[in-house]
Amino acid sequence: MTINPVTHDINELRAKILDIVSRPNYKPQKPKKFLEQLGLASDDKKQLKMVLAEMMGRGELAYGSSHLVLPKAVPAATVPGAVPTTFSSDKPSEERSSSRDSGKPVVVGKFQRKTSGIGFVRLRGMGNGEEELRDVFIPAHLTRDAASGDTVAVEIFGERERDDYGKSTKRGKGKKFQREEEPERGPRGRVVEIVERASNRFVGTFYTENGWAFVKVDGGVFKEPLHVGDASSTSAKPNDKVVIEMINFPTLHNDGEAVIVEVLGPHGVPGLDTLLIFREYNLPENFGEATLRAARNEVQEFFRQFPDGDDSACPTDRYDATVETTLTIDPADARDFDDAVSLVPLENGHWRLGVHIADVTHFVKPGSPIDKEATDRATSVYLPDRVIPMLPEVLSNSLASLQPGKLRFTKSVYMEFNAEGVRTHTEIYKSAIRSNCRTNYDEVQDFFDDPKAAPKNWTPEIRDMIDRMHEFSQILRKKRFARGSLEMNMPEVKIDLDNDGAVVGAHVYPYRESNQLIEEFMLAANEAVADYLHGKKIPFIRRIHMPPSLRKLRTFADFIRSLEIADLDADEMFESRFVIQKLLDHVKGTQQELAVNFSLLRSMQKAIYSPDPEGHYALASSCYAHFTSPIRRYPDLTVHRLLDRVLAGETPRPEPRELLLLAEHCSEREQRAEDAERELVKLKLIDYMSKHIGDTMEAVITGVEMFGVFVMGIEIPAEGLIRLEALTDDIYRFDRNLKILTGNRDGNTMKIGDRLVVEVVRADPDSRQIDFRLVKRLKADNKTAALKRSPVKRLDPKGKSKPKKKKR
Repeated sequence: MTINPVTHDINELRAKILDIVSRPNYKPQKPKKFLEQLGLASDDKKQLKMVLAEMMGRGELAYGSSHLVLPKAVPAATVPGAVPTTFSSDKPSEERSSSRDSGKPVVVGKFQRKTSGIGFVRLRGMGNGEEELRDVFIPAHLTRDAASGDTVAVEIFGERERDDYGKSTKRGKGKKFQREEEPERGPRGRVVEIVERASNRFVGTFYTENGWAFVKVDGGVFKEPLHVGDASSTSAKPNDKVVIEMINFPTLHNDGEAVIVEVLGPHGVPGLDTLLIFREYNLPENFGEATLRAARNEVQEFFRQFPDGDDSACPTDRYDATVETTLTIDPADARDFDDAVSLVPLENGHWRLGVHIADVTHFVKPGSPIDKEATDRATSVYLPDRVIPMLPEVLSNSLASLQPGKLRFTKSVYMEFNAEGVRTHTEIYKSAIRSNCRTNYDEVQDFFDDPKAAPKNWTPEIRDMIDRMHEFSQILRKKRFARGSLEMNMPEVKIDLDNDGAVVGAHVYPYRESNQLIEEFMLAANEAVADYLHGKKIPFIRRIHMPPSLRKLRTFADFIRSLEIADLDADEMFESRFVIQKLLDHVKGTQQELAVNFSLLRSMQKAIYSPDPEGHYALASSCYAHFTSPIRRYPDLTVHRLLDRVLAGETPRPEPRELLLLAEHCSEREQRAEDAERELVKLKLIDYMSKHIGDTMEAVITGVEMFGVFVMGIEIPAEGLIRLEALTDDIYRFDRNLKILTGNRDGNTMKIGDRLVVEVVRADPDSRQIDFRLVKRLKADNKTAALKRSPVKRLDPKGKSKPKKKKR
């Protein structure tokens, strides 16, 4: 079933709800009662809950006992950056719970449960940079039946205390190590409402005990197995993987109950891991028949209008770019080509860059079956062994693919740049192109390395233009870094699969100048389109990336000082990203490069979609949007539609709240896609490692916690844990701020970026964990050692070294 996240007018719903709760005869009621009163269908429950949550945040409503909705919330103090509501104190005492009448703030966020039973809630919003939102700590007995990923309403009632974290545990002969869960101080609260379930379905392993059936859910989502009824009532066999639907979610005192809805089969069946991920993340599979029929109709209509195919003339209502030299550059195994580029030097010494993007909006009409399903999917999902497209392949691989020699509809963005790479002018058209050449990153890179290696089908004009593109892309790249854009060098390792989808090896995905060329051109087009819409004061879905918080930068600076690389000042980093880039340049090519990049990445916030007029921190862009991939990202499609209206002479004014809901939906779908890809890669690597128990491999530390260190293989990117109790060579103390384990022996530390030789001890697909054992540590290379012996320096905002401050 497809959904449309913008079903009803938000302001109209809000007004009707306010009318209901302000009536003299109104009696507090649960949210679902409003469905009937507002004449809404059961499918509208999600949106209703979102509206109620927003009204709670505005202080227009409040929760009472048993989750009853009360009017006239009273303002109260708030968590920094969060929007509170409070429980009304003007209601009779019988309408209020004694635990909820103290005027405490209520916030909404995502819940995450730890294995010990305690939970944390990541609040909605991003704080103000200097004071980011702190996660709310929820003691185990106040989590209700919330599961990880659920959106919950939380009442804040104090600061968490050290006693909340549980007792110490022992290792060995009375030797103690620190608690598994020990969060920082911050807000403490209780879950008062499950606003929205992340999922009601889970995958796990079936087993029986004393005639009863149970399922142990994969990945430790629930601590205890779930009862699924009488063992004789299901076709599942012991150790089969199954899909369950929840009847009652577990609580502190109840293990929960579920029902089996699908039997997937036993371990070891080829393709089972992918099927598990499909079910676990509720990924879409086949397109609906109405969607496929509509897509076929679009194809037929196109060829009815342009029966001559390759020789068809450009439509008169489109800018004719068919006479220009354009080409596509993609991975060698790409199946669709949704962007083409052109570059022309101008007589005034400027450059005219053309970025031509497949005009998907011509084939995907608002409200059509194709659009509804694309809205629901919101993004293509790239799994190791397949792609789940946002649009039917009959469109994405044909009409929306800019195949060479074929007439194709595009949106063309022409940008004029001066010799220094400063954009001086932008023009946008609905256009048509006929790509002159399809090439790939490998061919282009070979040409850069040796001009004689150009493929035979490249004309002199193509060779000249690619050569110019190389020169100009490096000008844009230099300009981008000069304004403060950050570049973190994180090697991307791709796994290699056989025909059954099993891992047979891995390789580092190369990122070379040919990749940089297309990246720079696409970034330039995205920024130009965002500036164009922003200049016309048109609300649109932006791609935003908020700066890291000052608190996290201080932690990062402490970590860098512990490595004796540089004496960073967090306040200076917060004010100027040039300090950060100088540091990245400082460690480039050393063994400490991975450690610095890993640590910096953990300090950064995540880029999301939002209508808020915020910039993109990592790109140093004040105004940025996604425009260049409407074939695989729905936010890009919405930007294309706005451009259609602007080019038609309209001044569109999308409803901000509708944009916000759609942006949140797209961000959530993007996160789902990333999580699904990461989890499937993990499952395939666990299967690979299960066949290599006892083997040794080189690895790098990617994370340090009080219960052990996370490591990832260098050649095979399998990530697992060396548990603290397995580190028997010393007694270690955990430094939370520096994320370092320090032993009693002088100089004995374990920190992010350290390289080790480890042995594979366990690889369990059900718990989704790999355990390693430390074999030996690898020494730093000479370049790193020399760097560490050099005097520690301060890095100023301009990137120049200056003497270290004396301690006061």
